[in-house]
Amino acid sequence: MTLTEKTLQDYAYYLSLERNLSPHTRASYLSDLNAFFALVRKEPAEVLSDDILDYLVQISDLLSKRSQARLLSALRSFFTWMTLEGDRPDNPCDGIDTPKLGRYLPEVLSVEEVDAILASVDLSKRFGRRDRAILEVLYGCGLRVSELTDLQVSHVYLDEGFVRVVGKGNKERLVPLGEMAAQAIGAYLEVREEAQRGFEDFLFLNKDGRALSRISVFNLVKKQAMAAGIHKEISPHTFRHSFATHLIENGADLRVVQEMLGHESILTTEIYTHIDSSTWQRSVLEHHPRK
Repeated sequence: MTLTEKTLQDYAYYLSLERNLSPHTRASYLSDLNAFFALVRKEPAEVLSDDILDYLVQISDLLSKRSQARLLSALRSFFTWMTLEGDRPDNPCDGIDTPKLGRYLPEVLSVEEVDAILASVDLSKRFGRRDRAILEVLYGCGLRVSELTDLQVSHVYLDEGFVRVVGKGNKERLVPLGEMAAQAIGAYLEVREEAQRGFEDFLFLNKDGRALSRISVFNLVKKQAMAAGIHKEISPHTFRHSFATHLIENGADLRVVQEMLGHESILTTEIYTHIDSSTWQRSVLEHHPRK
């Protein structure tokens, strides 16, 4: 094992044990770092700011600005760790600006496209009612896919019309449950699979009676989009984004949408909802005090 490999291994332990980062984030950081050191061919303690700048120039045509920003974030974290360990006197990333990112606007579905995807589910099939309920909740509540797969039966209040969601940072929020979503959940509960021990309270179960995985939800969305003839590049997150966009376009208050989505900052919601300037202009003019 080379010195670089040993250093990266120690850094991976740090990310896991001390930073408690997710496996996905750790893998992304280490992938970026391995690619960097494979090209730079220097030991970590010998890397200079110019090496990083030269690398960013070389990959500028290969990676998006967002990917470049992620790479620089990985390098900055790695070299900060090295300084904390006493293996470097400085961080070579200091003074290097993160690439400016344009506004990222995820794909959005029209109301008609959402309706087509929901209608494409064959309710007569074994998991038809479950799949319809999943799609209704993704769109009708704007949940993250992890929030959907973790949703508990005891957190669903059909009569009262809301669900209790555990989001990022283990924070709970109450999300209104639309009539269509409530009906779909009720229909699914009538035929819900028998749960394995330990999974009794998970709402959405797979064929083995265990909690549904995120990958299964991704595959379901892809399958039903294809069945509906929708050729956009979509994921479960597309339903969340479309839900927020349609709420704003129909006049919902941005603060209310922020609460429903579980965003810490209103700025995140404003970017996320991807409202065009004409919508904002129309809203402002309709309520302008000097109208």
